[in-house]
Amino acid sequence: MRATDIIEKKRDGGELTAGEIRWFVDGYTRDEIPDYQAAAWLMAVFLRGMSARETLDLTQAMADSGDRLDLSPVIPYAVDKHSTGGVGDKVSLVVLPLVAAAGVPVAKMSGRGLGFTGGTIDKLESIAGYRVQLSDEDFMQQVRDYGIVLCGQTKSLAPADGKLYALRDVTGTVPSLPLIASSIMSKKLAAGANAIVLDVKVGKGAFMKGVDEARALAQIMVGIGVGAGREMVALLSDMNQPLGYAVGNALEVREAIDALRGDGPPDLREHCLVVGGHMVRLGRQDTRAGALDEAIAELADLMDNGGGLAKFRELVSAQGGDVSMIDDPDRLPRARLVEDVPAGADGFVAEVDALTVAQASLELGAGRARKSDPVDPAVGVVVRCKVGDRARADDPLFTIHANDEAMLARARELLRQAVRFSESRPQPLPAFYDTLYKEA
Repeated sequence: MRATDIIEKKRDGGELTAGEIRWFVDGYTRDEIPDYQAAAWLMAVFLRGMSARETLDLTQAMADSGDRLDLSPVIPYAVDKHSTGGVGDKVSLVVLPLVAAAGVPVAKMSGRGLGFTGGTIDKLESIAGYRVQLSDEDFMQQVRDYGIVLCGQTKSLAPADGKLYALRDVTGTVPSLPLIASSIMSKKLAAGANAIVLDVKVGKGAFMKGVDEARALAQIMVGIGVGAGREMVALLSDMNQPLGYAVGNALEVREAIDALRGDGPPDLREHCLVVGGHMVRLGRQDTRAGALDEAIAELADLMDNGGGLAKFRELVSAQGGDVSMIDDPDRLPRARLVEDVPAGADGFVAEVDALTVAQASLELGAGRARKSDPVDPAVGVVVRCKVGDRARADDPLFTIHANDEAMLARARELLRQAVRFSESRPQPLPAFYDTLYKEA
């Protein structure tokens, strides 16, 4: 085969064979195909798209480009979750301990934040001593001993995705549904999951801005999973306003602890219980009509009676973290400057723009524009309103946590643009727009 033939075939609208896709992916992973040819191929895919069969073949080839975890010695039936990224999304910190406390073991590898989306690994690093990098042996041993592990992804899993994603980022080919779906699902397949719950965010603070676009992506990913023999559930969830109140690494860890104590924001509680309920139902392979509702009720009890928090403490301790920070969240990193931003007007909150809030948090140093950028774990924004709330001019709508006066000033100006008011009370935003089920 020749790379130019494969590029031209896709450029002209042809459908690539499984062999052609695998040859190209393998060649690029081994540095036998140069970046300029891979970039041309990515642009051809971006412009011409891929069939469902091509997308599945691409995903499998990427998953096979490195190691594949076999969790069966420690988890006979492994369930995983993935969020497409949002603002204030600390769901994994809450859901995984709850699911594990319910007796369904979970072994998850997560990523760092990039751009306006926060990363679970960055949040965990707010906890002193927490080890985000584990060897394969330690990973498996921890699942065996504690039924839960949450760490960074190893470079040996789906290395083709890492190379292709970096190239997509600089060639204008990121917003391609087949490429997005194969990137996400190749890592999930390589990580050894038997069943996967996808949390596909929709709205201003998400990559997918509209429900139809998000549903199309979810359908592709569900199709990939089913084609690879996995059971799948995809939730379309709102991300027009931040999830919960906290946006920023240590602030989100604190809020996750509050949620595990039964004191978290109502929208975060509902979101975590639904995502976790689907994970428990899949993990138990329970197909009864009322299984989801029963799982949600069980997790709610574990949230209220401290069972989930105890499992979170166990997780932190197992990975070398300072458990005293979980017992006393005031020990988490704290910003030097704390300032409220008042509403400035009377009315009902009609919009809390998640993207603008995320940009303010980025200005403070809570995230990164480039992978090499440092992150300040202490800074961020606490949102004190939701769509539908009534506000008066002097009410604080945001609290800024900053370590730099100039950064605080820039964040303040952004946050003043994040809220829109109306004279009449708008309807609250829905937690979820749709649920897609598909069992292999």
